[in-house]
Amino acid sequence: MESHTSHGMEARAAHYLKSVESVVLVLIAVVLAVLAILLLGSSVMALINAVMTGQIRELAIEILDSILLVMMTMEIVYTVTLSLESHTLAAEPFLIIGAIAAIRRMLVITAESTNLEVANPDAFRSTLIELGLLAVIIIAMAASIYVLRRSQRYLPATHETETK
Repeated sequence: MESHTSHGMEARAAHYLKSVESVVLVLIAVVLAVLAILLLGSSVMALINAVMTGQIRELAIEILDSILLVMMTMEIVYTVTLSLESHTLAAEPFLIIGAIAAIRRMLVITAESTNLEVANPDAFRSTLIELGLLAVIIIAMAASIYVLRRSQRYLPATHETETK
């Protein structure tokens, strides 16, 4: 009888912990969604300001960087939503976030390095190495996403419906 009671307590504890997890994930998603909306609004205002002042060329990379940050944030919201629905952690959304982050970094480096070639050849060489490593990371993440998607075909139908 005593083991039955301890099993009941463990089941209740697990239920409460799952509820707490769900509440925390909802709060995280709300905060991230609000952040994404504010960042998007800021990006739109920066775009309007850049167009009106004729500085679109000078500010384009900053605006694009901000938009990619919004995309990353929304991809995290999507990942949190998936976690809420399935109570599992999916790898693909994190790979997509990583690829967007690497592309974002490549754009920033490219924009900032235009004057480095003449001014500081060593810094330029380091920048080229970083760009090359980022390209390798992006290719690895894209390949990982491809493999994950291809592997979904070979999962049993019961598992596939549980994760969706």
